[in-house]
Amino acid sequence: MGTASFLTRARALLRIRNRLARECLAELLAVFVLILITLSGSAQMVTSSGTKGNILTAYLAGALAVMVAIYTAGGVSGAHLNPAFSLAMCLLEQFPWWKFPIFVALQTAAAFVAAGAVYALYYDAIRHYGNGTLAVSGPRETASIFATYPADYLSISNGFLDQVMATAMLILGILAILDTRNKGVPKGLEPVAVALLVLSLGVSMGSNCGCPMNPARDFGPRLFTYVAGWGAEVFRWVEGRGSGG
Repeated sequence: MGTASFLTRARALLRIRNRLARECLAELLAVFVLILITLSGSAQMVTSSGTKGNILTAYLAGALAVMVAIYTAGGVSGAHLNPAFSLAMCLLEQFPWWKFPIFVALQTAAAFVAAGAVYALYYDAIRHYGNGTLAVSGPRETASIFATYPADYLSISNGFLDQVMATAMLILGILAILDTRNKGVPKGLEPVAVALLVLSLGVSMGSNCGCPMNPARDFGPRLFTYVAGWGAEVFRWVEGRGSGG
């Protein structure tokens, strides 16, 4: 009886009543979950030299991560997960502009922290695979675990088009799934539909740049690699790296 009373009081004290604070914490958690699973799928593929994963499993991990992340925070923050989606919601007047920079900062910060968690989780594997070095290019590069890089043949203009088109299709698909005037997705299965959308884009538009349709997902982990020791090369367009997962 005493324990139950203590737990009740503890829950009352820990409960966050401020709506914005709840939304911010939910968005942080959702993006952390998204990036943790996504990058782990890529790390497993890269550090095992393809024996415990391939590009399809990496895309599948990313898609399922989106599903889990939406279920995690969809009812609280809307689970934007992506600055591009937050911007689209602002342009459609479905999200207040004053919240936009807050969500972008949260999404980027959560992605940065999640990248650090993946680095800790796969630290030994990354060091073993890279022979003790943190390389951005070459046969033993590991930077592509965390961020995406263009294929050798890709020009800047074609890369720009690739990203605009892929991100536009992502936003269009999500809006279509959420539009109640369309042939509706069964209630509660919207995250599954979005995950399938992300998977379809990954397996159809991923070869040029690795399909980085989420600026926070790319910049946060890329910034982490810069801080963690991969160096400033992670922000340069360098040939010989191929496209990351």
